[in-house]
Amino acid sequence: MNKEKLWTKEFIIVSTINFLATLVYFLLLVTIASYATSEFGASTSTAGLVSSIFIIGSLLGRLGAGRFIGQKGPIKVLWIGLTFFAITSALYFLANSIPLLLINRLAQGIAVGIIGTATGTIVAHILPSARKGEGIGYFSLSAILATAVGPFIGILLMNMESGFTIMFVMNLFMSLICMLFLATVKLKLAPIKQPEQKAVKSSILSQFIEPKAVPISFIALIIGFSYSGVMTFLSFYAESINLVSAASYFFLVYAVVIIFSRPFTGKIMDSRGANIIVYPCIIIFAIGMFFFSQASEGWMLLLAAAFIGFGYGNFNSVAQTIAVKVTEPHRFGLATATYFILFDLGLGIGPYVLGFIVPETGYRTIFVAMVVVIILCIPLYYLMHGRKDKELMKTA
Repeated sequence: MNKEKLWTKEFIIVSTINFLATLVYFLLLVTIASYATSEFGASTSTAGLVSSIFIIGSLLGRLGAGRFIGQKGPIKVLWIGLTFFAITSALYFLANSIPLLLINRLAQGIAVGIIGTATGTIVAHILPSARKGEGIGYFSLSAILATAVGPFIGILLMNMESGFTIMFVMNLFMSLICMLFLATVKLKLAPIKQPEQKAVKSSILSQFIEPKAVPISFIALIIGFSYSGVMTFLSFYAESINLVSAASYFFLVYAVVIIFSRPFTGKIMDSRGANIIVYPCIIIFAIGMFFFSQASEGWMLLLAAAFIGFGYGNFNSVAQTIAVKVTEPHRFGLATATYFILFDLGLGIGPYVLGFIVPETGYRTIFVAMVVVIILCIPLYYLMHGRKDKELMKTA
């Protein structure tokens, strides 16, 4: 029997758009604080706000996009997000003060949140149901590659003369490329049958959040919280343990492991269910975090990167697939938004909370504590989804 086609023109274009938008996200996330300091003399706390307010905007964008996708469709919402993205990209050249820069960062965060939710929803619709896990695994690689390439380009340009101007030009150029790519493909989604209106009105919350996607998204929040310390404090931690050189390769190893493992884990999930991937991934993530917390030599830090990449990286794509699979097609947009809202919330609050604790305990203690948090996700996952996964496989 021939497999249903996965690598369609539509799938490739939408994944590329997601890659470019996410690349801009991370390129500016690691550099804009320095720009605020050097260009406007911003304090450290203000510069940090210029960077982090983008994440707040992204959460707001996802929250609104999930609902509007159900009303207008994901393609129209993607066009709105890309147009807003291009406008905010151009406005960097006019943001000549900290307040204007903050407003533009918030606005562009909203645009990227809309784009990410719309592309994820479109992919969920165009993928064959029998290969949804594999397809979402490939799609999420676009974001993984961007998290590695974006900071690399940003740091490279930061050390160049007129580097920030080049960044803003790239930002605008990539936003226009995204619109051009979308214009070259005719996305036609099968009409989604809306269920008949029930007598009981839905709650206001359910108009923005998909309740069926909340359990797995809550696990993703905890997993994201556990990982956030690695993402935020790696450079400080590496300096404190004299492994700065090895740390420069951390995210490269992390990305390579995900790239080579995603195709296999997606296929296995489609054929045998999520549990066979999720439980090992959580355990491997915990092992990686333990190695990370105890690293005293370069090879230990890079081994931790490999374990974290396999465990944490593959959990994300599987969890996103679960959020979609437990949801009716007409609410795929809300399911995608729900997943990323909670996941991004974990990534966002983690550094803030852990930042208060680190001065009292040190980095190693924090990362050991995260091992315990990760392991606690095993029974939590079982209670919230794992025990029902076989039934989901039968009804899929």
